[in-house]
Amino acid sequence: MVGPVPLEARPEVRIDPSDVGRRVSVRRVDGVADGRPVFRDVIGVLTSWDGSGLTVEPRTGAPVHFAAGLLVAGKPVPAFPARRLAAPAATPVELQRTAARGWPAVEQEPLGEWTLRASAGFTRRANSVQALGDPGLPLDEALDRVRDWYAARALPAYVEVLSPGAPPGLAAELDRLGAALAPTLVRTAPLGGLARAGRPADVRLARTAGPEWLALYRRVGGDPALEAAAAAVVHGGPSVWFARVPGPDGAPLAIGRLVVDGAWACFGAVEVAPAARRRGLATAVMAALAARAAEEGATGGYLQVEADNGGAIALYDRLGFTTSHTYHYARLPQR
Repeated sequence: MVGPVPLEARPEVRIDPSDVGRRVSVRRVDGVADGRPVFRDVIGVLTSWDGSGLTVEPRTGAPVHFAAGLLVAGKPVPAFPARRLAAPAATPVELQRTAARGWPAVEQEPLGEWTLRASAGFTRRANSVQALGDPGLPLDEALDRVRDWYAARALPAYVEVLSPGAPPGLAAELDRLGAALAPTLVRTAPLGGLARAGRPADVRLARTAGPEWLALYRRVGGDPALEAAAAAVVHGGPSVWFARVPGPDGAPLAIGRLVVDGAWACFGAVEVAPAARRRGLATAVMAALAARAAEEGATGGYLQVEADNGGAIALYDRLGFTTSHTYHYARLPQR
């Protein structure tokens, strides 16, 4: 019987709670048949190990949870060997809609085919109207509705403008209103090469962003409403993962975020602590996230970067990202 045997007396168990966040292969007892134990194997990310047992998230299907006493073998295993496949085809409009699912606003409301989004001011992406398609109103009336909606929430009114994709005449109307435009690049890359990039590092994966991850992200702090909105947004999406490279004291040296949505994987929130820069940790984080995305069936990655962020663009160039399209945030002037 496995249960009474302490872990240290099981020579095939070569993992322990310090391996949480790593990809592992485990064998466990999963019942009894004809008086003999039935063993089952699972490969995936070890997402927890506490008093209630272990949880392993395989490439597909529900997480597997079992008591530590049922573990008969376990070891860390290499990252998923992502194949070198082309990124899927997608139009700019399709990618913008995919990106919206990967960074979902706390509050969303339709305006015709447009989507009003608000998240207490946490990022323009989650606090702007996605102006794709027909708002169902003349443009001047639609923009008035947009301004009123954001004013009611004490937020500036931003419009996400994509051409083609936005209604004809929107750019001209925004220009007439004196709206300031800020360009953002959407960049894409196949996952196979990205998953093999850089030097290996101890990158751990988790389903939640803990306080230390959020502290390095440095986009929030001090405002409870903003912090609550940030937590909701970063945890939103179809299949969300958070990466960290733990330092000697446990605090992360580097972090990143991944959202897997079918064939596409969104990368974001890649940050490196100042003292740990120029060690290749950002590349290692991206590679680990790419491998996990490929394990879940994605073949292409995308990210959004402000057009004037030269340092980030240079990194993404080295990793094989190219520009799919450019969109703009237009801030409507107050009336």
